[in-house]
Amino acid sequence: MAVWGNTFFETRVEQLFDLARLIEEIFAAAGVEYRVIGGLAVYLYVEDAEPDAGRLTRDIDIVVRRQDLARIADAAKRFGLEYRHVAGVDMLVQVGAASARRAVHLVFAGEKVRPHYSESAPDISEGRTLRGVRLIRLADLVRMKLTSFRAKDEAHLKDLDQAGLITPEIEGQLSDRLCERLHQMRSRD
Repeated sequence: MAVWGNTFFETRVEQLFDLARLIEEIFAAAGVEYRVIGGLAVYLYVEDAEPDAGRLTRDIDIVVRRQDLARIADAAKRFGLEYRHVAGVDMLVQVGAASARRAVHLVFAGEKVRPHYSESAPDISEGRTLRGVRLIRLADLVRMKLTSFRAKDEAHLKDLDQAGLITPEIEGQLSDRLCERLHQMRSRD
């Protein structure tokens, strides 16, 4: 039974990285910058710090600049993905097999993901590349997770914290509100 579970997990990881490689091809073809954010970024940072401690995600979230959207949509078509705006979410989905759960979700740099969020998504800056995936800076990722602060964000934050990645330096860059949320998350252990 354990072999079956490991095979399923490995297959899912490979599918996710196939999609990440496709994103890299699309954005290279469009000549557009992006950074992976969200669950895949957490997974890669955690796995790098503490192998086998990462939590798998179903989709890929990326931060892009709104002014690049037309170029992104055009390039995606050439690779079998199409741009859609559904229920307030911008995404790239596979043509003919659209699924929001397995999509590439687009978040716009410098804009709030949700109107009620206290902070905007970060600008695209130098990040880190792990396993060929361009990631947002770790400090920006922590800030985004604390801004969203849903149950899955707290789980991601716990993974980052347990791997020793939420450092005093990162904490020092957080607003008072986000520091309070980090304290809340840590007190729930």
